[in-house]
Amino acid sequence: MPFAIVQGTAVMVLPKDLYIPPDALEVFLAETFEGPLDLLLYLIRRQNLDILDLPIAEITRQYMEYVEVMMDLQLELAAEYLVMAAMLAEIKSRMLLPQPKRFDEEEGDPRAELVRRLQEYERYKQAAEDINTLPRVGRDVFPTDVARPDLKVVRLPPRVELDDMLTAFREVLQRAAMYEHHHIQTEPLSVRERMSIVLSTIKRDQFTDFSDLFNIEEGRSGVVVTLLALLELLKQSLIELIQTDAYGPIHVKVADTAEHGTAE
Repeated sequence: MPFAIVQGTAVMVLPKDLYIPPDALEVFLAETFEGPLDLLLYLIRRQNLDILDLPIAEITRQYMEYVEVMMDLQLELAAEYLVMAAMLAEIKSRMLLPQPKRFDEEEGDPRAELVRRLQEYERYKQAAEDINTLPRVGRDVFPTDVARPDLKVVRLPPRVELDDMLTAFREVLQRAAMYEHHHIQTEPLSVRERMSIVLSTIKRDQFTDFSDLFNIEEGRSGVVVTLLALLELLKQSLIELIQTDAYGPIHVKVADTAEHGTAE
């Protein structure tokens, strides 16, 4: 089998005068580290070591091998890697030296500070990985901008139904029942005359409350005539009923057509 094919020709024997410059090859590492703590955390995870009980001697040996590889490959070695190497060497020497027993104070574990920094770095790294999995605008989510049509919303007042009018009239009847008496007398009540009275009562520049048009002292017959007069005015489009809210009070105003007719 040829070890190479050059311009369609199989090369079976390696040329003796083949020269490859030292800087012609690029080495890409499978693992990239963001700092010395990231490298230590990688070494710990790869061997499933307990972070609270680190074998400093073995971790230091593997860490120094990595640093030496970086120096041999002429990679730019950050100063913090060398600082961590010195720190590991110090911890290793402190653990190898015998510690005298003192009764006034207890010597702490030399690895405590390193373990604390590793645990804190691991928490931040896990938080960064969790945040990276969230949807990101421009990477996972792309917002759209749609021009909204220019719509003019006209809010119409609720339509006054006959049931609403009868409900308001029922309240007027209840108040009128308080003024009923048993004196029998002839009272001339004219719907046409009452229509004129209602039109003269309604103010043209403001609304009039529906119940104010009834004189409850006239009793049931009087308020019934007023209601008939209002219905007749509505039929002739001389007045309008306005109700701003559902089940709210009803107001009366002169219709626009009636105003124009009067002006003419």
